[in-house]
Amino acid sequence: MPKFLKNLRHTNKFILLVSIALFLFGLVMVFSASNISAVMRYGESPYYYAIRQGLFLIVGLIGFFFIINIDTKNYGKYAWLGVLGCIGLLLFAYLYGPVINDSKGWINLGIINIQPGELVKVIEIVWIATFFELKKLALNQPGPSIFMFFMIAVMAGLVVIANDYGTAIIILAIAGIMYLLVPIRPKVKYGLVLAAIVVILIVVPFYALFNTAKLQRQLGRFQNFGNPCSEEKSYNEGNQVCNSIIAFNNGGVFGKGLGNSTQKYLYLPDCHTDFIFAIVVEETGLFGGTIVILAFMTLIFLVIRVGVRAKTFHGSMICYGTAIYIFLHIAVNIGGISGAIPLTGVPLPFISYGGTFTICLVGALSMVQRVEIETRTSTTETKTVKPVPKKEKK
Repeated sequence: MPKFLKNLRHTNKFILLVSIALFLFGLVMVFSASNISAVMRYGESPYYYAIRQGLFLIVGLIGFFFIINIDTKNYGKYAWLGVLGCIGLLLFAYLYGPVINDSKGWINLGIINIQPGELVKVIEIVWIATFFELKKLALNQPGPSIFMFFMIAVMAGLVVIANDYGTAIIILAIAGIMYLLVPIRPKVKYGLVLAAIVVILIVVPFYALFNTAKLQRQLGRFQNFGNPCSEEKSYNEGNQVCNSIIAFNNGGVFGKGLGNSTQKYLYLPDCHTDFIFAIVVEETGLFGGTIVILAFMTLIFLVIRVGVRAKTFHGSMICYGTAIYIFLHIAVNIGGISGAIPLTGVPLPFISYGGTFTICLVGALSMVQRVEIETRTSTTETKTVKPVPKKEKK
């Protein structure tokens, strides 16, 4: 049997099925949410975004078959190249990239715009997992941890100056939570976490002092949160979130039916990206929205379970980091569009349209599957090895 088919046989079928179901549902919702704006706002075919999302999934599928055949013990050297590559791409995007949605975090490749900030989220998961395993002899010393925080801060800082605060927050949160899971002496671990928080509290006011225009825009988002549909906000900074809440209300228990959303008629800007969950609830109701969230939680549980069963430290950390990555995106996206937290503009996993994010998400899940393959094959090999009989003493 070819190696890639053998590896495919050892993947976690439950994760595979839930992921495929969510991606296919997302493809349907991208078409439903985008067909009006594609024609009326951009002059494209109503199938334009759905076709492109389908192509992104095909690219991700090709990457999946490639990643599940790479041994995780080789991830360390690739992760270092990834970190340096991300820093280079972030610098290039800031200096030469186009401005999209007030952000310079993009690189135009003609047929697609790639977003280096999304690459950072996946690369940092692998890098942190492999970095601390390589440095395990110095885990109780502050040096490796300080270096890790410095590298993450460099990447997050480049994302911040490109005016993409939501992505920067998630990058820092992934690194911070993963670091808390590393088996380091508590005095070192919590001391460095506290120091990192103090540095952030000092740096942020200084950055805001020299970027007052950007600060005012972000403060407007904080002011929306709580009551975006009030008389003074609903036609200004609270308009997007207010229309999102209207979509939630329109959905009722069972929704208006697929394709029957009214908020997608240009009331919600680009509702096939950050605000797509509002369209999901409007068309499938509270029932459909609950099913989607339960599917998310099931997938996260399954990924964590793979991490618990993993035979290596870096394998476990890759799984935990992926679970954190998915959970943070879900929490920040749904919290923002529902008005529960300030809106930061991050995509919803599996459902939102987006090339870089979709491919990165498939890549992260592919690494989880590789960890599962190694766990299952190592267990199988252990069972098949026959014990050597002991020689009887004369």
